[in-house]
Amino acid sequence: MNAPSLLVIAHGSRDPRHAATVHALVREASARRPGLRVETAFLDFNLPSVTGTLDRLAAEGVRDVVALPLLLTRAFHAKADIPAVLREAPASLRVRQAEVLGPSPLLLAAVERRLYEAGLRPADKRSTGVVLASAGSTDPEAIAAIAETARELRRTGWCSVRPAFASASLPRTEDAVRALRADGVRRVAVAPYVLAPGRLPDRIAAGAREGGADVLADVLGPAPELARLLIERYDGARAEERVAA
Repeated sequence: MNAPSLLVIAHGSRDPRHAATVHALVREASARRPGLRVETAFLDFNLPSVTGTLDRLAAEGVRDVVALPLLLTRAFHAKADIPAVLREAPASLRVRQAEVLGPSPLLLAAVERRLYEAGLRPADKRSTGVVLASAGSTDPEAIAAIAETARELRRTGWCSVRPAFASASLPRTEDAVRALRADGVRRVAVAPYVLAPGRLPDRIAAGAREGGADVLADVLGPAPELARLLIERYDGARAEERVAA
């Protein structure tokens, strides 16, 4: 029996850097599982759309799909938008929705990779505070997940970690940077907890500059840890089905 195809569903953005980064990440993930059919689709702004991709897969004879939300938390898109669009799949297509990417130790490892690439060293942890800056959400579950991720990152040895949000929630990045300074933290780094460039990541970067952060890391992008996590979530969806059967 053929393995289910993997359909990675990204949010989409008017910023062309977003789609380019998503495609780069999906290529990295696909390279980790040769022979697996991997497709990418977007909820908004970019093509191909999720509905169009599902229709094409069905027309090509695909019968089984694992749909993976390219999201860090279980917010509105994972709970409502994606399930709604998946329900529109052709009847011949069997679609299972995998879990979102977070929480995962691999995400923490990707955040630290970006911090080290920005110039920090493991020896700097004890003297460095980190602002874990996410896009933001009105969903309490998503906000709580970001706060817990910040706590988990703190447990890896950073002297302090504060969550921040580019929209919808508080504090903003610049305010979290200033709060760490007020706490006496000598060096402050901002780690964007976002997958790809765009308007909100740009807002995070602007907040880092406004707050006077010493270090600004890059977005998570096609980090090897994320590529591995995509495959783990795919395998997890298949394993859950086997247990349920």
